[in-house]
Amino acid sequence: MTDRTIGVGMVGYAFMGRVHSQAWRTVSAFFDLPLRPEMRVICGRTKEATETARRRMGWDEALTDWRELISRDDIDIVDICTPGDSHAEIAIAALAAGKHVICEKPLANTVPEAVSMVEAAQASPARSMVAFNYRRVPAVALASRLVAEGRLGTIRHVRAQYLQDWIVDPEYPLVWRLQKDKAGSGALGDIGAHIIDAAQFISGQRIVGVSGLTETFVRDRPGGRVTVDDAALFVARMSGGAVGSFEATRFATGRKNALRIELNGSLGSLYFDFEAMNELWVSSGDEGFTRILVTEPDHPYVGAWWPPGHGLGYEHSFTHEIKDFLEAIAQGTDPSPSFADGLRVQQVLAAVEESAAEGRYKEVM
Repeated sequence: MTDRTIGVGMVGYAFMGRVHSQAWRTVSAFFDLPLRPEMRVICGRTKEATETARRRMGWDEALTDWRELISRDDIDIVDICTPGDSHAEIAIAALAAGKHVICEKPLANTVPEAVSMVEAAQASPARSMVAFNYRRVPAVALASRLVAEGRLGTIRHVRAQYLQDWIVDPEYPLVWRLQKDKAGSGALGDIGAHIIDAAQFISGQRIVGVSGLTETFVRDRPGGRVTVDDAALFVARMSGGAVGSFEATRFATGRKNALRIELNGSLGSLYFDFEAMNELWVSSGDEGFTRILVTEPDHPYVGAWWPPGHGLGYEHSFTHEIKDFLEAIAQGTDPSPSFADGLRVQQVLAAVEESAAEGRYKEVM
């Protein structure tokens, strides 16, 4: 194990804070890295809750002011796990202070915010990455590799869904993810951003135009008015000539976390569903689909973990992204997905919202 350490400070301690903490704790135990992260500071708005999170998640200190965290000389990396309305302010300040930044998705709440974050990243000597963790699911990374190798030929169709059901009950209370000023958008930005990034990552093609619609099924909940979409659907044209269909909803009763992607090419197809995350289904075109159990040591990331047949889980995708981020910092290279990649996703989200509002096809900026 390397003796080179790097200090980490994290802003936010809820769902994403917990899973990011798990990644920081475990990454050096399984991967031989050029830098060893030290979990120095966790930051949240409430002193007591942040202190409780510090003890449970393994951080050295707790703070309630992210500006104080950024000003510290022993902090080299700032990990942003807050709601989207604070991403830009924290990231821009951290980059200006020379701190490396990893920021949860979507990158921002608006395109102008995302543009300002990209500009800050370009002006800083530090490295920055947006945390689209599903890229680091071994089966998704393997799918991208197969497409890049030409195994599917020319990609013609991309189908992507992200289906959840956690707000089906109209009595589920108003939370920040249902408020536009905090979340930016609803299912579109929360889970739609993931399938936009994953589809572009796997296919190697950018979304260049969309025609979309959005719907809010329950507009009033205990605690107030819902100001975001409950579901978003759009069709897309892609830069390599493929056509795509995308669906993101938190009203798919019975679906817990069904992120699904299928690609059809001139030579073959592939299919992935996160609810069976260790499997990738591939067809050579002249026969049906064959299951690949993505647990072999030559599959992406898998060799660091368990013997073949022993599956990985949701949390491992975050460990993989932290591994890649640390390696990029040590090598002085730009990690992927970059803030510029996050901006491109933000531009697609904005185009879908505009298309839905105007009822017409929109080109992506």
